[in-house]
Amino acid sequence: MDNKKIIIIGIILFVIVFAVIFVMFTSVKYERVEITPNGTSIEVPANQTKYDGEVESTKIWHWDKGILVTYNSYADNNIIKISEMGFDTLVNVIKNGEQQNIDGFTCYIINADELLEISIFDIIKVNYNGKFYCIPLYNETTHDNLLICSNDKDVAVHMAKSVQYKNVYPDNTDLNDALSTVENLTGDLQSKAENYTINTNLSEVKSAVEEKIGVNLDDAQNTIEQYTGKLPI
Repeated sequence: MDNKKIIIIGIILFVIVFAVIFVMFTSVKYERVEITPNGTSIEVPANQTKYDGEVESTKIWHWDKGILVTYNSYADNNIIKISEMGFDTLVNVIKNGEQQNIDGFTCYIINADELLEISIFDIIKVNYNGKFYCIPLYNETTHDNLLICSNDKDVAVHMAKSVQYKNVYPDNTDLNDALSTVENLTGDLQSKAENYTINTNLSEVKSAVEEKIGVNLDDAQNTIEQYTGKLPI
């Protein structure tokens, strides 16, 4: 074999070895975590994802290039689902971003500074820059709500694809009946309030509503504001 062929083979081998090493050091490794105990799980970047805890029944994880937020309405024992309203408002804020379809997932693109302005992320002491790719997910069977946001759209899509849903909260007919009762009662209170607010002090109306539903409206507003900042009511 002449020297020319040896040199060519050597170059090819060098390129192959370099490519393998590059992929090994740049590819993201994942580990699976449960977002509900013994239930739904998702793959997150390994050895760098930190669980930050719960904010009003909403769980938060973060890593150097992203954030994961989850909420399960059946794990929330509050009859008035304040956390669910807050999570929905959070997702609506994300949906103000540019919308793209990536591998079958609806993705919203927002700037990092816009994301970190959302009050719920105050517990995460990090500085993010650039664009974030956010994918909201919901499963009607397991009642899981997820919001995946990452600087790297490939990571966001991989995580979305990796979700394995598992229902660990059986339907609670008593809870459903209670929710239905609350909804009917709230509608009735609203109708009555509209009829006599002209001749009644509004603070008295507010007190009557709070007494009927068992929820302090100011506390409910403060809870929702933890997610999105101050919102007008």
